[in-house]
Amino acid sequence: MKYSVPIGPQHPALKEPISLRMTLDGEVIQDADIRLGYNHRGVEKVAEGKTYLQNIYLTERICGICSHSHSTCFVQGVEKLLEVEPPRRGVFIRYLVSELERVHSHLLWLGVAAHEAGFDSLFMYVWRDRELIMDLLEMISGNRVHYAINTLGGVRRDLDEGQVKKILDSLALLRKQSEYYLNIGAHEPSFVGRLAGVGLLTKEQAVDLCAVGPTARASDVPIDVRKDDPYGMYGETPFEVCTADTCDVLGRTVVRIKEVLVSYDIIEHLMRNLPAGPVAIRTPRRPKPGEAVARYEAPRGENIHYIKSNGTDKPERLKVRAPTLGNYAATVEMLKSGFLADIPLIFAAIDPCICCAERTATLVDARTGEEKTVNFSTLRALARERWKNAPLKKDAVWPF
Repeated sequence: MKYSVPIGPQHPALKEPISLRMTLDGEVIQDADIRLGYNHRGVEKVAEGKTYLQNIYLTERICGICSHSHSTCFVQGVEKLLEVEPPRRGVFIRYLVSELERVHSHLLWLGVAAHEAGFDSLFMYVWRDRELIMDLLEMISGNRVHYAINTLGGVRRDLDEGQVKKILDSLALLRKQSEYYLNIGAHEPSFVGRLAGVGLLTKEQAVDLCAVGPTARASDVPIDVRKDDPYGMYGETPFEVCTADTCDVLGRTVVRIKEVLVSYDIIEHLMRNLPAGPVAIRTPRRPKPGEAVARYEAPRGENIHYIKSNGTDKPERLKVRAPTLGNYAATVEMLKSGFLADIPLIFAAIDPCICCAERTATLVDARTGEEKTVNFSTLRALARERWKNAPLKKDAVWPF
């Protein structure tokens, strides 16, 4: 017998409001729908009334966990419009914070995944180690959450020799602990048994649905903006793109732990090759009229900021495509054929940030002005229909 089960927008398993509608046949999920709009804050509209400098701190508050991802992506786009290059020392420090944030985000996710799987001792161990990363971020920037390290043309703070030594000393302990977690994540029988085979997403489905980040890489799709379209100093930094071929929640766990170990290598490379010189340069307040698109590999996947300048000190348009929104279509596919009890684990596996991804789910008829509230499935179907016959370039980005 088929029936529908609503989950959210307020639910104990959800830290942010989102509405899921599940169609079940007994305990098995036949279809899923994601309804947006419960947490839309209008950040993009607010940005039009603030200067570019003020918007660095506004975009940083799009997300609490990967705040540096959004401010860096925004700054990259504005620096394109300003036609300036930040000094190399500033670039190294900017992306040092990026990699520390990646480690912090992945360790936070691993703890949450362990909790969802009933492995609370691992949750406590991982979050204990995460405190070391938070302490390093506080030492570098003065803040534990919104680091406010970015500015146009570089970063706001420099590093001294003592701070560099502290970072390198902390890496030794963190690396040892993370290798232990990788062994647990890949071999502990009860943990593996709970994650293996849950939330299946084949390689073909990941490509077709334009999955991003660890969600795609766990389905053996080796995409990573840092490697595919290098920015900052990533073009000269050796690192590997971590993948898995299990195509399930277990693979997404292993990929994230592997990425933590790769981030340690990148951080060590940055600290041992930190160039001398200034950390920032003076920049104009008003870019020339034009458009810029910035891409950034956030912990959850590809982050995109579109910025349009009209020649004033405020942007005419800011458009943000967060990685969570890019993974929603794949999430619907992962939920299908799963069990009702697997929903929190599957949904958590994309590391969702609802406030990053939220959009007003309303269509407006241009001829009549009539507004119609729609769900994510309708938006996805409309996007597919629009793009079905369009010639796609190699670097084309699907709107969802």
